[in-house]
Amino acid sequence: MEDTTKTGGPLTLAIDVGGSGLKATVLSPEGEMLSERERRETPYPCTPDVLLDELAALAATQPAYDRVSVGYPGAIRRGRVRDVTAFVRPAPGEDPDPELIELWANYDLESALEQRFGKPVRVANDADVQGCAVISGQGMELVITLGTGVGCATFFDGALLPHMELSHGRFGEGLSIEVACGDHERHKVGKEKWRERVLDALDAFEMMVLPDHLYIGGGNAKRLDPDKLGPNRTIVPNVSGLLGGIALWDRTENTGAVSPHSGAAH
Repeated sequence: MEDTTKTGGPLTLAIDVGGSGLKATVLSPEGEMLSERERRETPYPCTPDVLLDELAALAATQPAYDRVSVGYPGAIRRGRVRDVTAFVRPAPGEDPDPELIELWANYDLESALEQRFGKPVRVANDADVQGCAVISGQGMELVITLGTGVGCATFFDGALLPHMELSHGRFGEGLSIEVACGDHERHKVGKEKWRERVLDALDAFEMMVLPDHLYIGGGNAKRLDPDKLGPNRTIVPNVSGLLGGIALWDRTENTGAVSPHSGAAH
């Protein structure tokens, strides 16, 4: 295994936490995958302790690393969980559980992971991390991820803006975009109806954000018809959720935008 003196910089363990799967790989300073991507099923109910145990087991399958980046399916502010949809449910599609909500509310995930791994850690919303890998750095750019739920991230001239859960807005038949375009509803209403909903949701996102370009990623992005997306919309590979682990450090190193040590937690 190469060390940092040979690669010219730190090796990054990149972890993508999803509502259905947990993935990890080790990246070189240039963003090259130095190990096979390892995947584990996301367990439910997924408490903080359960997630930490699963991520530690996932990390144990990987070669040596110097730091860790984690994409998480919820709003992260200064390393703490501000909001999470997937893990407050006992299982995908079920109603939120008050005990799980209490366990995750304001949980200092970044510090907990630093203690578990003994390495510096950056944690951000999974769409934020994916966006770090795919944006051009020009103008207002919006990244939407389609998976168990719907994630979103906004960038302006390459700067990652504070995370907003735009997908929690009400949509269509009274459901949030998060639910209406999530994986549970895709199975329920069928592919064609789900595709229609997603295109309507993309139009709604564009009216809210007015982006110069919109990127669509996540595990379900491949289920869309690229020919029907419209102008200035690009489907990006799901592996970007891991490859953004390098750019996440680059974009937050000097800003404190993600780190809990930059100020009091909200």
